[in-house]
Amino acid sequence: MARFELKLPKMGESVAEATITSWLKEVGDTIELDEAVVEIATDKVDSEVPSEVEGTLVEILFEKDDVVAVGETIAVIETEGGETTTANNASSAPKKEEVKPQEAVEVEKTIEKASEIVATPIAKTSDSGKFYSPLVRNIAQTEGISMDELESISGTGKDGRVTKDDILSYIDNRGNATQKEEVAAKVTSAPKAAQKTVAKAAPVSVNGEDEVIEMSRMGKLISKHMVDSVQTSAHVQSFIEIDVTNIVKWRGKIKDAYFKREGEKLTFTPILMHAVASTIKKYPLINIAVDGDTIIKKKNINLGMAAALPDGNLIVPVIKNADQLNLVGMTKSVNDLATRARNNALKPDEIQGGTYTVTNVGSFGSVMGTPIINQPQVAILALGAIRKVPAVIETPEGDFIGIRQKMFVSHSYDHRVVNGALGGMFIKTLKETLEAWDVNQDF
Repeated sequence: MARFELKLPKMGESVAEATITSWLKEVGDTIELDEAVVEIATDKVDSEVPSEVEGTLVEILFEKDDVVAVGETIAVIETEGGETTTANNASSAPKKEEVKPQEAVEVEKTIEKASEIVATPIAKTSDSGKFYSPLVRNIAQTEGISMDELESISGTGKDGRVTKDDILSYIDNRGNATQKEEVAAKVTSAPKAAQKTVAKAAPVSVNGEDEVIEMSRMGKLISKHMVDSVQTSAHVQSFIEIDVTNIVKWRGKIKDAYFKREGEKLTFTPILMHAVASTIKKYPLINIAVDGDTIIKKKNINLGMAAALPDGNLIVPVIKNADQLNLVGMTKSVNDLATRARNNALKPDEIQGGTYTVTNVGSFGSVMGTPIINQPQVAILALGAIRKVPAVIETPEGDFIGIRQKMFVSHSYDHRVVNGALGGMFIKTLKETLEAWDVNQDF
């Protein structure tokens, strides 16, 4: 029999750890190839970890709600065979050479030195009941942080748990503690008028008839992401009204034939997303990110598409290289991502790498909205509901009042790097593109 080490897979460039939300198998259970073993959650998406082998689950190394670093072994599966293997094909690696006596002495010295640093291991839980993930404990041991010192760190994770970012931030600021105390003393001794007032949340009173509902994990992440975005970017909005009568007529005329040929429902969203992608290509300085005092001009146009989840939260799957898709390709991508978002079946890579976001507030009946920028992007577009409205129609024979299909578009952008001219010209060009739609074109 052989033992296969199931490791936490890499789930994107910016994902370093994940939380185990539930085990789908128990010790002793038989596991098939590609069968899901455990459910995990990151700050971006929920996912499942499948088995790469067939066998029997013999060991579970982490409990529910444990935070695990990418690459760590989370379970052991016993398989038919003769050698222990891992998800990274460790068994195929060349065998290590025997250590010579002189080298062994040096290794022993290194081990003794390391043992002095980590002589007192950090326990999984403290006397106060606080939980520390293996990643946090390893960092604490490496940096020589005692349990008492670890308990003094304020955690931003679930139930006040200390996360990797919390302990790394503490280590970065550790050496500046004395300097900070001196600054604090100066601020305290300064006149009250010169001291900066820190806003505090107003206390909330709760009586016996009120229901207290804890925010979901994703709700907490979204809340923090929105607050961070407002504090990072100088939000400015521009609005424009677009006459989409030609598009409405064209879609009504060809939607049945489109479905028959392509097997896809043609909604307004892919039509509008296709126009947005072509407009971004004309204004590449909308497709950027800010890194300190530098601007990163993105080569690819990756459109984020805000989609509603069953629990009411929003997720933003990304259409990669959206400017390279024709309308049929855009329709297939939009429908596929929207369906899998509703079924919680998105992959981690499919919600990363966005360079510009579009949200359809009109799907909820809103005429317009002022969306918050999805960091580190610098702009986001909100599509309002399409409505029949009376409008002035200009003709060579004179003006008259008629019924037109119109919608409002709201453009939120980061005024640090996108000025009003660029932000306004962008949606003006989008308006011209949509209003020039040919009702006689094919699909």
